[in-house]
Amino acid sequence: MDLLKKIKQSNTLRWFFLGCGILAVAALTGMNVYSLYALRESTIEAAKENRKIQLEEYTNKIFFRFREPFRSIRDLEMKDLEESLNKGEHLPAHFRKVFLEAVNDSLFSEVYFTREEHSGCHKPEHPVYVFDNQTGIFKVAEEIPKEVCDGFGISKSRMNTISLDEYRWNNKGVFDAHRSMTLALINLEQKTIIGHITFLIDRDYLLHGILEPELKAKFGKTEESGMVVWVRDWMQDEILISSNPEYPFSRDKIDMRQRFPDLLDNWVLHVSFLESPVVAATQASLNRNLIVLGFAVFVLFGALVFMFINAQKEREFAIRQAGFLANVTHELKTPLAVMQAAGENISDGRVTDGERLKSYGNHIYAEAIRLRKMIDKLLDVAKVDSGQTLVNQAPVNLDNFLLDYYENHKEYVENRGFTFEIDDLPITPMVMADMNHLETILNNLVENSIKYSPKEKNIRMSISVDKSAVSFTIKDHGIGIPKKAQKNIFNKFYRVESADTANTKGHGLGLSIVKNLVELNGGKITVTSEAGKGSEFTVTFPSLLTQSSGLRKETFRSAGIKSQRLEEKTYAG
Repeated sequence: MDLLKKIKQSNTLRWFFLGCGILAVAALTGMNVYSLYALRESTIEAAKENRKIQLEEYTNKIFFRFREPFRSIRDLEMKDLEESLNKGEHLPAHFRKVFLEAVNDSLFSEVYFTREEHSGCHKPEHPVYVFDNQTGIFKVAEEIPKEVCDGFGISKSRMNTISLDEYRWNNKGVFDAHRSMTLALINLEQKTIIGHITFLIDRDYLLHGILEPELKAKFGKTEESGMVVWVRDWMQDEILISSNPEYPFSRDKIDMRQRFPDLLDNWVLHVSFLESPVVAATQASLNRNLIVLGFAVFVLFGALVFMFINAQKEREFAIRQAGFLANVTHELKTPLAVMQAAGENISDGRVTDGERLKSYGNHIYAEAIRLRKMIDKLLDVAKVDSGQTLVNQAPVNLDNFLLDYYENHKEYVENRGFTFEIDDLPITPMVMADMNHLETILNNLVENSIKYSPKEKNIRMSISVDKSAVSFTIKDHGIGIPKKAQKNIFNKFYRVESADTANTKGHGLGLSIVKNLVELNGGKITVTSEAGKGSEFTVTFPSLLTQSSGLRKETFRSAGIKSQRLEEKTYAG
């Protein structure tokens, strides 16, 4: 009882630690998978952030490209310009230089100027001046493009929203989409606006001379950058330029939008992220790590389950072994007690009658046989476990051997109340087997059939032959074996626990011995059984020779007629 209690306690601990191990593996696996995906996402986000920075750098570079011709205008004194204009004189030399640089820039086509107090395009008495790059002076414009008037209007409206008392720069630039850029010229001393200068933008040069080259220079090939950039006029719904014309524009593919800072209001950058080399390498690394992690988890789980199953099997084996020890101890004591009592009565002279002496002798003989059988089984198991079982194989005709066994044991089986039958035996090729082992195999199978057939007492033997093997079968109509127990019946010390077997003596060794002996002789054993309908054990050995032709005619006795056999066989190697 103490041993069984300890076994149950250890089983509880095994379940507990298995659960802890599975939880630990699952937790570690989850953390690793989460970390891998988090690393992947952070890498992708970092790549996207880097691309966003590239877009901002691109738009800022375009902005500074517009402002580049006017860098020096911040250093000019606007009061000098105002005084010159008030006197009706030409522009000061340093102002002419700035405007000449702007006009000579291919980005701008023409330059126009109007005074702040004039209404610009609306009254003839308030002229608009156009810059003549040949003479370096402003002349009255005869025709004023609509874009110029719009530029003046936008600039004047914008300046109405600004407080000059807090303004620190001598100019303020505004854009009329992609058509013009207008500078409001401010006298910071007087806090007044002198006038507005509008620079008409050359759209074609802006697109193909600035935006497109900068786009290709900044983002390079799509395979390297992992992105496609389109410049789109959202007002006109028109794609102006693309970093890779091979990729058609689609709103569904847009991952990011970027506007130009304070210029080109109707134009916007659309970006579609493809798989860049960095992202592809990250994904490949993630896949490799997941495969390695999955394999490691599989191995770890497999090892845990394998160790647990082995521990469970050892537990079951220990329980069966403990039951076997208790059972076999009782089984050994019983015949010894009978023999001791009978021997004591004879030795004391209490039994003098011949009939009683014969009865006592029969008891001693029967119990000695029973004791010897149990000891033989234990020795067989010990030999198998220690690897000391000797196999003396020789060519054997299974049909002859089975027939001899039937004739020698028929009386014994029938005395136990059974009908013992054998089917007509076909001609069989020889097999290599140990005849003593065959005897033990048949004895155990027949004894099992006798032991577990309490009602319908019939045992039948038969032989079947195929091209490469010979099989013999022992079939009964006993209690049968439940399907779930069939995989364990060949395990040592295992017995099917049921009401039908509770009162049947046994040690769980017979079928284990049978299986070991069959396998030592190169054969295999299988069972077909159904609870309540009986069992059929089939032992198969590879044939030594190939049967060619010929049949053996034999007459068998069924239920009382003695079998006769003919020795004529024909074999071909």
